[in-house]
Amino acid sequence: MALRLLRGKDGRLTAYAPVAGGVARWTEERPGGPRWTGPRLIKVPGLTALTVTQGADGYVHLVGLRHRQGDGPDVDVVHATQFQTGRPLTAWHSLGTPHPKDRRKAQRTGAPAAAVDSSGAVHVFVRNAGRGVSARRQDAKGKWGGWTDLKGADVLDGPSATATAEGRVELLAPAERGALRWHQPEPGAAYERADDIPAAPEAGSASGLATGRDTVTHYWRDAEGRGVLAWRPGADEAAPLGGETGAGPVAALRTTVDGHDCTVLAHRDAKSGRLAVAAHLTENEAAGVWWTPSGEPGTGRPALALDGRGLVVLAALADDGALLAARQKTDEPGLALRAWGRVGD
Repeated sequence: MALRLLRGKDGRLTAYAPVAGGVARWTEERPGGPRWTGPRLIKVPGLTALTVTQGADGYVHLVGLRHRQGDGPDVDVVHATQFQTGRPLTAWHSLGTPHPKDRRKAQRTGAPAAAVDSSGAVHVFVRNAGRGVSARRQDAKGKWGGWTDLKGADVLDGPSATATAEGRVELLAPAERGALRWHQPEPGAAYERADDIPAAPEAGSASGLATGRDTVTHYWRDAEGRGVLAWRPGADEAAPLGGETGAGPVAALRTTVDGHDCTVLAHRDAKSGRLAVAAHLTENEAAGVWWTPSGEPGTGRPALALDGRGLVVLAALADDGALLAARQKTDEPGLALRAWGRVGD
C-alpha cells in the first residue's frame, strides 16, 4: 500500500497513507507550504489495501479493500469521496466483491485499482478469485453498475488504472506471462482487451501516466532484474530505464524542467532502502535516464506531485510513520530537491 500525494482545486497538497485502523491524511496549510496539518486519522476498521485517485473536477476518491472479522473474515471493496481539500469525506460505501454469494472466493479478491473518466465517474478494478480481472463503474449520474468479468488469466496483484486527458480509462495488470491490458476505445465505452505486452512485470510495481492527450505510458519494475521499464502503445517492446531492484509501485509525474517536457520517476531501492529519483524527456526515454539516491534509508514508498507553485514535491513515510517531504529548488537549474523535512517539525 503506497502513499498518495494530490493537489486540490485550491492548490494545496494532501497526502494519504493507509495505516492501522484506516487512512492518515496530511494537508498543506497554504499552497506551496511549508506548513502542514495532520496527520488526521480517517477511521476505516479492517482496511487492508487502498488506492486514491482524482478527477479533473478535483474530487478525490478513496477506494479500499476491507476485511472484517465475524464467523470468518468478510471482505468488500469500499469507496468514499473528498470534495474539498481538508474537508471530511463522504460515508464509506460498500461496492461488495465480484463474488457476492461465495465468501471463500470473496476473500481472494485483490487490492483495487481506480481511475476517474472525463464524466467524473469512478472505475474500479480488482483481481478476482479466478485470477482474472473484474471491474465496476459509475454511470454519468453517479450510480454504480454491477461487477463485470473482464476475463484474463494468472493475474498478479497490483493492477494499475489510468485515465487519459481525453477521459479514456486504461488498465495494465501484471501477470505471470506478460502484462495484460484493457482500454476504452473512446470515453464511456465498454472495456476492450488490448494486446498483451511481452514482459515480466513485478507484482505491485505498475503505474501509469498520461504522457499525451490520449496516450498513457505504463511503468513497472522487471521481475528478472532489469530495473524500471516503460511502455506506451505503438512500441514494439518496453524501454529499459535502469534503476535498481525496488519495492512498491513506481511513482511518475509529468512536468516541465528547464523548458523541456519531462517525466519524473521515483521508487524505493530495495537494496539500500533509499529512494531513487530520475527524470527523462517524456517522448524520448532513450535520450537518457539518470537515477539519483535521495533521503535516508528506511523511507517508505514515494509519491510525487506538483504543488500550488508548480514545483515538484517528493514525499515518503519514515519508518515511524511520519510524513517526509522534499521540494524542488527554485535557485538551481534542472531537477534539484531541497533537503528532506519531517512534516510538522
